[in-house]
Amino acid sequence: MMRSRYRFILIGLAIVSLASCAKSGKSKNAPEDGQARGVAPTAKPNMGAPLGMVYVPPGTFHMGPSDEDITFSFTSRNRQVSIPGFWMDATEITNNQYRQFVIWVRDSVIAVNVGEKYIKVTSPSAGGNGDTSVVWSEAKKLLTQKNAMETLGKTNLLLSIDDRLYGKPELDLAKIKFRSEKFELSAAVKDPNPSKNRSRFIRREDVPVYPDTLVWMRDFSYAYNEPMTKRYFSHPSFGKYPVVGVNWKQAVAYCDWRSHYLNSYLEKKKLFAESNFRLPSEAEWEYAARGGRSNSMYPWGNYYLRNKKGCLLANFKPGRGNYPEDGGFYTVRVDAYWPNDFGLYNMAGNVAEWTNSYYYEGASNFVHDLSPDIRYNAKQSDPPRMKRKVVRGGSWKDVGYFLQTSTRTYEYQDTAKSYIGFRCVIDLAPKYLK
Repeated sequence: MMRSRYRFILIGLAIVSLASCAKSGKSKNAPEDGQARGVAPTAKPNMGAPLGMVYVPPGTFHMGPSDEDITFSFTSRNRQVSIPGFWMDATEITNNQYRQFVIWVRDSVIAVNVGEKYIKVTSPSAGGNGDTSVVWSEAKKLLTQKNAMETLGKTNLLLSIDDRLYGKPELDLAKIKFRSEKFELSAAVKDPNPSKNRSRFIRREDVPVYPDTLVWMRDFSYAYNEPMTKRYFSHPSFGKYPVVGVNWKQAVAYCDWRSHYLNSYLEKKKLFAESNFRLPSEAEWEYAARGGRSNSMYPWGNYYLRNKKGCLLANFKPGRGNYPEDGGFYTVRVDAYWPNDFGLYNMAGNVAEWTNSYYYEGASNFVHDLSPDIRYNAKQSDPPRMKRKVVRGGSWKDVGYFLQTSTRTYEYQDTAKSYIGFRCVIDLAPKYLK
């Protein structure tokens, strides 16, 4: 009995001690006693979990082939790697989401060109030598329909008379460009004196943002796909379908805009600016696609593309080409089919997805086992093989082999396809897990 009483007394003292420590830790005004007590950042904590994203917890898995390498390409080997936690879009980026980016850039370009006074911020580096056709700013309002074309006629943003149908004035979509600016840490880390002349590591590029809608016809010779070219990105019925016709550079530009759009709001509210949205690395994508199933062939497990009822589990090319059997002739909604165990939809099929990784056949032989990645920002003058980016997941027009979580393939960074889309990831502080 006495031992039990002493035990309760000791536990009570421990609780009081912990409570007093927690209380002193919350003190905002540390006493001036010459002791180093630490200083918290001045910015306040900001948002909750990112909208439309799910958390992929840190873990270790076997990256690489989970089955026989039937093509004998030997472009990857099964090895154990570890991945830190990150947030990932639950679905592929939709037409509606990408359209918000296009409209934002369009409004900014228009506003700057007409010299409206409601432009809040103009990037001093926009366009280089005084050309402010592309800015890091958002127009406060659209020009009214009544005088929009009359005002735009004073700029060079409209198509020329010869390029118009029935004389109807239209925007020249090739001039709707986003100024992408980023600091290349991978280049700075190799420099012995990175703080000197920081401009050496700043990369600026003007990226046309409008999707290439002609991919529906260009990708399939001697086939009738004109309705998709005319309607897929513009018609409201396809709003929640994955955006396609976007090359790797445009996908990166979307991530840059999304980061700017979020952080501008956070800074306005005097909250802490977050890390940037980005494309996932190849290893992150495969880890997320597996959904915690380390050696499974597909996001839903082994070994089949149908469930026990005979229903297909993804949007792809079944059999010898029965495209509509899975419920979609082309793409389907981004939230179609069941998600994997991490809550991610269509990590196999629907559209293949861009990653941030450079495609090199022998990368698995030398990349680290701690969050492995290999990146290279190819220049315009580089040979085509240096512009290859890893594409994962398979698409609506691919056979089942490409739906495997370990299948590697690539596309050139300046090439758009009707079967390649993307989704974003972001690294956030641990507080978002609460």
